[in-house]
Amino acid sequence: MAKIQAADPVAVLLAYVTFYDQRGGGIETAFKGDKQGLGLTKRNKKRFEAQHMLALVGSLAHNVVVWAHRWLALPEGAHCGILRMVRDVFYISGLLRFDPLSQVMEIVLNQHARRAHLLLCPLWELLAPAHIAINLGET
Repeated sequence: MAKIQAADPVAVLLAYVTFYDQRGGGIETAFKGDKQGLGLTKRNKKRFEAQHMLALVGSLAHNVVVWAHRWLALPEGAHCGILRMVRDVFYISGLLRFDPLSQVMEIVLNQHARRAHLLLCPLWELLAPAHIAINLGET
């Protein structure tokens, strides 16, 4: 029966349509998150080299966000895509405090930011070897 259906072009087309409709859409969602979160749809360059460089910078930005997602290991990280990482995590205001040798010694995150408290432990674990303090405060 399966061999007969495989030879029938209408049955094959119907199978393709059925499987296409059942796909997860993961790659389309990932592209949408990149485009919205990184603003990739808003910039076009006239010169080929400039457009190529823009594509490379977009790839680098995507990779940095993915790496940061892994490094921070946020408790609700499974629900934090590219757009949410850029919008809710990277936009947290704060300030850096430096020592006399211009080395970062403290990061103060805005205590009123929605996700700032979620970053305290992951940032502390990430930056502890560099002896950088992480705090919440008024910024």
